[in-house]
Amino acid sequence: MHAAEVDAESHAWLAASKMLDGPKMIEHFRRSRIGLLAARTNPTVPRDSLRLINDWYNWLFAFDDAFCEGALGHRAAALARALPPLLEILDGRRKPDGDDPFGRTLHELYHRISATATPAQVDRWRITVKEYLFAQIWEAANREADLIPTPDEYVLMRRITGATYTCFALIEVGGGYRLEAEEWHHPDVRALSELACDLIGWDNDLLSYAKERGKDNARHNLVTVLATHRAFTLQEALEEVSRMHNDVIAAFQARLGSLEQWATPPIRAYVRGLEHWVRGHIQFSLGSTRYIRAWPAGTRWPEAGGRQSPGESSSPRASEDASSRSSLQPSSKRFL
Repeated sequence: MHAAEVDAESHAWLAASKMLDGPKMIEHFRRSRIGLLAARTNPTVPRDSLRLINDWYNWLFAFDDAFCEGALGHRAAALARALPPLLEILDGRRKPDGDDPFGRTLHELYHRISATATPAQVDRWRITVKEYLFAQIWEAANREADLIPTPDEYVLMRRITGATYTCFALIEVGGGYRLEAEEWHHPDVRALSELACDLIGWDNDLLSYAKERGKDNARHNLVTVLATHRAFTLQEALEEVSRMHNDVIAAFQARLGSLEQWATPPIRAYVRGLEHWVRGHIQFSLGSTRYIRAWPAGTRWPEAGGRQSPGESSSPRASEDASSRSSLQPSSKRFL
């Protein structure tokens, strides 16, 4: 209901923040429709919560473009030296420098989240943000050494490098409820969070592969990792990701069945938030100029009952409608 209005406000906030490098980048972000991601992944939150979440997503995308895909993203030591001010801001021990737009906006977001969330919720968010920042050094070190991580290394680190956990930490904040510590750390809840993170990360790898292969040879992408270390062709790697993806969906459903035997209302709401994220990320990506187009010729995405090339795909709207009807269903959900 408020998605377009909130997105416009959040984009204006981002443009005024000085985190983006000039009018061209500002326009690129406007066309990327980051607000669609916030609205699709948090469809039931109040307007003020949606604005806060939208601003956080914009901060993450701006940081990724400036730090991770820029020059610092290839220099692990330089990136490591740039992070301490942000970590101190997260700990409340430092005020940002006036000429540091990322520190200034992170400081603002930290206080806005603190005004809404409980201390425990703020700590969960802070911890996940720190993990995300440190994981960028790992990626930078791989680029610097011209390394492609092994499948086991990549699956582990992909859960952190994508910043998805930082967004999961805001699900209950935006929803206006609270998980107790023993609920947040329960094995079923943690497993479902991990599995949802895998689904989102691998979907993103497929959707962004075309963009990444021309810039960094898609080094940090499951398709490239499998093709490199298991000697797969590109098509074979796609098929293997499809199999892995369906295995994770089955594991999610099995764990969900266990959780439903004891889950409290806040836990049920949180898990529903994870499901919103899995579907909403796909819907956002199909409508964002960051990801669509540019897939290699001669590759086909696996699909139940047949195969379909990205170039032969139905319209983004039809794909969005299909994904919204299929929640974590391996036999009917289109592989993205």
